[in-house]
Amino acid sequence: MVVKRLTVGILEENCYVLGCEETRQAVLVDPGDSASSILKVLEEDDLRLVAIINTHAHFDHVLAVNDIVDRTGAPFHLHRLDVPTLERCPDHVAAWLGARIPPVYSPDVYLEAGQILEFGTISLEVRFTPGHAPGHVVFVDHGNRMVFAGDTLFRESIGRFDLPGADGAVLIQSIRAELLSLEDDFTVLPGHGDATTVGHERRHNPYVGQHAHIQVDV
Repeated sequence: MVVKRLTVGILEENCYVLGCEETRQAVLVDPGDSASSILKVLEEDDLRLVAIINTHAHFDHVLAVNDIVDRTGAPFHLHRLDVPTLERCPDHVAAWLGARIPPVYSPDVYLEAGQILEFGTISLEVRFTPGHAPGHVVFVDHGNRMVFAGDTLFRESIGRFDLPGADGAVLIQSIRAELLSLEDDFTVLPGHGDATTVGHERRHNPYVGQHAHIQVDV
């Protein structure tokens, strides 16, 4: 599988292009900004986009959705519980950035916990991980031993839980149940910052690791 990371937007969000080397089909995880740069990567690698799959709908993860849908026709996937977050994106951008944006397109497909997404030889398990956002999910690639974690688990940190719709206790439970249940060698590809592994976070994460010392009420 082809995996390309693009760090985009003012909040330096990680967008991932996943490509099947056999069929040249591709999926896009969390297109947060810079649609032209994302489309350039697809063109340079001779990949045909067949789906946009989002871990959640905070504005820094969806600002390129409209342009990419318009250019490619690829269906937009999101969990149903994050639709209210998606609908509030124009207000959040105005508050955070002082800019005006049009509404982000509604999802074409609703993601479900336990669903298996298959694109060419790419197979991703959808796991429901609320806490940072009400409808947050992660995508687990068991074959390649990696998880696209959005804003749940970061290198020696976790996602924010002081935002509307967030809940720190729920986030901790989600991470422990759905990410730390994976084996140590799984690579964690987060929505911001550098990659890590499940094993590293199990040993060193100050919120959810074996020696956690930053308390979140659960």
